[in-house]
Amino acid sequence: MKFYKNLYVGETIKNPNKVKWKLRLGSIQPMVYVIALSKGRDQLDIYHSGFLRQKYYRKHPPYIIGISGGYDEAVDIVVKIAQEALQISGSPDIKKFLFP
Repeated sequence: MKFYKNLYVGETIKNPNKVKWKLRLGSIQPMVYVIALSKGRDQLDIYHSGFLRQKYYRKHPPYIIGISGGYDEAVDIVVKIAQEALQISGSPDIKKFLFP
């Protein structure tokens, strides 16, 4: 599992390193959501951390851009990333903003 070097972390996540460690181990974290790069035409995907325990995600781990303590917080982080991309680069293309 790979994490973005400037990982976006929600306000409710108190210890991001512990959450990352548990994600790598596949531990159950009922309130944790991850924001990952989409492998398709979409920009970003939001997954519940429980999805990452499936065999598919063990073989094809997502590239995680952010972690949050709930779905609504994950949506807020995606909105924040989109606003930063638009302000800084002038384009709504999040992938180009994150990886120039």
